[in-house]
Amino acid sequence: MCGIWAVFGSDGNVSELYHNAWKIAHRGPDSSRMENIIHFKSCCLAFHRLAIMDDVFGEQPMRVRAYPHIWLLYNGEIYNFRLLQKQFDFQYLTECDGEAIIHLYAQGGAEYAASMLDGVFAFCLLDTAAKKVFLGRDTHGVRPMFKLCREDSFLAICSEAKGILELEQADNNHKEETVPFLPGYVESYDLAPSGKVTLRQFTQFHSIERKPKWSDIPLAIQPHGEDMYANIRILFTDAVKKRLVSHRPLGCLLSGGLDSSLVAALVVKLAREADIQYPLQTYTIGVDGSSDTRAARQVAKHIGSEHHEVPFCPDEGTAILEDVIYSLESYDVNTVRPAVCMYLISRYIREQTDRVVIFSGEGSDELTQGYLYFHQQPSAKEGDEEGRRLLKDLYLYDVLRADRMTAAHGLELRVPFLDHHFTSYYLSLPAEARCPKLGIEKYLLRKAFDGTGLLPPKILWRQKEGFGEGVSSRKKSWLDSLTEFANEKVNPSSVDDTEFRCAEELFPFNPPKTKEAFYYRQIFEKRFPGHARWIPYAWLPKWDEDTSAPSGRVQTIRQGTGFTKAGRKSLEEGSSPGVAKS
Repeated sequence: MCGIWAVFGSDGNVSELYHNAWKIAHRGPDSSRMENIIHFKSCCLAFHRLAIMDDVFGEQPMRVRAYPHIWLLYNGEIYNFRLLQKQFDFQYLTECDGEAIIHLYAQGGAEYAASMLDGVFAFCLLDTAAKKVFLGRDTHGVRPMFKLCREDSFLAICSEAKGILELEQADNNHKEETVPFLPGYVESYDLAPSGKVTLRQFTQFHSIERKPKWSDIPLAIQPHGEDMYANIRILFTDAVKKRLVSHRPLGCLLSGGLDSSLVAALVVKLAREADIQYPLQTYTIGVDGSSDTRAARQVAKHIGSEHHEVPFCPDEGTAILEDVIYSLESYDVNTVRPAVCMYLISRYIREQTDRVVIFSGEGSDELTQGYLYFHQQPSAKEGDEEGRRLLKDLYLYDVLRADRMTAAHGLELRVPFLDHHFTSYYLSLPAEARCPKLGIEKYLLRKAFDGTGLLPPKILWRQKEGFGEGVSSRKKSWLDSLTEFANEKVNPSSVDDTEFRCAEELFPFNPPKTKEAFYYRQIFEKRFPGHARWIPYAWLPKWDEDTSAPSGRVQTIRQGTGFTKAGRKSLEEGSSPGVAKS
């Protein structure tokens, strides 16, 4: 996890703008660097580094002797950089995975380079010989990038919006806004001698439906009609394995749910096979005795990790809401709620451990139809369409949360469920195979790992819980604490509710429907006024009886969808509906 920042075409002294780059210094606590570009004095590149690979020669902006006219800023991890080196005989000068971007660009251009990368990335590449600037972002938007392109031919990019907001300009008729760069796209700009830029091309190089272009697919993969369970295991195991590459020690977020447990179990297993000597750490957060704490403890014991339990107090959570929303750059209720706990656990990891590379289970619920409302889908076709929609917009919600909360404390997050080989294969399977079965969400994923011994059956078949419920005590939910806190902050008098009743007038775009949503929106507008459209809609479940307000509760699955509670309990105790082929 690093922070990138660049400006092109400044009318004044470009160095005077550099203070904006320090607003994202948290993303790269190890070192910071700024470069003015020779012969283009109105251009500036800045970088905040979290050193994961090659802490000696991995500084950015990156240049290599063979191509001195190419300058690279990137944030991400390229997992196939060694394979690319072998395939094309690239002569790397560093141990940094991102150097592959320079060599690929020199060989075939920016779109070609982006399409050949197996990993997560946001990059800005400057070619002073061709007088071009290129921007690119990975398919799922795991690594962030915002851009500001003004009518006066000024371009600014940054890992987080806060680093370029001051550079916006407005007149009476128009405001040029900072916007998220779209995942899966590459942009090219012409660069004039003055440093001014002109947008020339905006190209989609990949989408979630398409197979990746690179060729390092595991050889054991079979056509999905033959053994899709084995293929899921092979591809997901490979997704975790390639993400073990790091010069810094590894850890895993562990809620005790299926997704984070599966990731942690594979990380520990594969690390042992790779003869990694240090103990793998796992982390959970929750009120003492919460369901997540109990389940995570069981998983940690089963896999043999060095486990950390971070105590959670609702008052501590409400006290940091303003910091969370500023780091998050979002006001979406279902994004803010779990962000609080993720912020606290990330802070603990940074302050109390030596780990900076952290694995998590992000992306699984969207890919594998893990949310409980998928039990209510009218048809497999509609369930498939909803899952694809969630994946397409993931960079605006859960992926955004995961990136900002870990980056706020200088951590790098790795998300195997959003591996391009794995997601493209999983989405290629019949829609009927991917929807809930026998009253069990993520049935296909669970069945694929059933009988492997990787996880206890009670964890493998554990029902999905909302983040707010999993960290809470039995006496009082974290969501209830949030609601009470917001009610006290917004028109605390039961007689006077004027402010909240004016919500639609105050916030005509995405008007808040609850006082909790209103409170978050107030904080957001104070820090990022006029940028509500970064969040195009409120994240809400579909097909529920009540979809008018956000929910983080454990939902009741309607009768008639398969297993009863007793039937599910028997699964958790080890009575499987069928053992996957090994």
